[in-house]
Amino acid sequence: MSFLKILALLSMFSLVAMANASRHQRQSANMPAPRTDKNSQIAHEQMVEKAKKGGIDVYFEGDSITRRWGCSDEAWKAMYENWKSNFFGWNAGNFGWGADSTQNILWRLNNGELDGVNPKVIVLLAGTNNIGSGYSAEEVAGGIEAIVDVLKAKAPKATIILTAIFPRNDNLSLLPVIADTNARLQKLAKTKKLRFLNVNDKLADKDGKLLDGMTIDRLHPSVQGYQVWADGLKPILTKLLGKPATTDHAPAPTGDPSAQKKGG
Repeated sequence: MSFLKILALLSMFSLVAMANASRHQRQSANMPAPRTDKNSQIAHEQMVEKAKKGGIDVYFEGDSITRRWGCSDEAWKAMYENWKSNFFGWNAGNFGWGADSTQNILWRLNNGELDGVNPKVIVLLAGTNNIGSGYSAEEVAGGIEAIVDVLKAKAPKATIILTAIFPRNDNLSLLPVIADTNARLQKLAKTKKLRFLNVNDKLADKDGKLLDGMTIDRLHPSVQGYQVWADGLKPILTKLLGKPATTDHAPAPTGDPSAQKKGG
């Protein structure tokens, strides 16, 4: 065998080894992993304090898609107004955090953000950041199952509404993975006795592409997109909790600590 062929084989083996090492180094979707940036750590501390205040009957958990709907950031004021118009009187608290993957949500739940809250309903939407980072549908569904197990352990009396992952127009090649993941989540909901909510036929066309007006950036929902989600949730909440009261006892929303520093 010539020297060049040997060199080529060695290069190929090196690339395979590097790829395998990268896969091993990547965080598992079903194992808790903290966010290491200071802003996320401060946000976590604030949400732990919010959880301690109690008065939360409907607990929303997820990533930035969830967070932007019910936070105090001025940038998402219109979304928060929509949140209040739909959920005021049901004592809803928002515990989503931007850029979180399933493993990060698992860590937050295991570190105080649900302790002692005892909500009656939990709304979960998670997994799109894993999909965007190259995780398989099987891995993402496994991560969400791990979240569900923690939710059940910490809030055994709560009804969990598992929301199907929304389509995204920023990378249409991910749509088959989203569809595969949602099919797995539907089966998971049946196995774990959860409520499964899929509003994607109202958000997107038959090919899974988000309709005009449903998103502000091809990923995050617009007010119109959030209203579609709300329209799916409200009949379930009404059945579980009755009509919303005229007063609301949920703690004030938290926001992005870095945005608060810029504003103050």
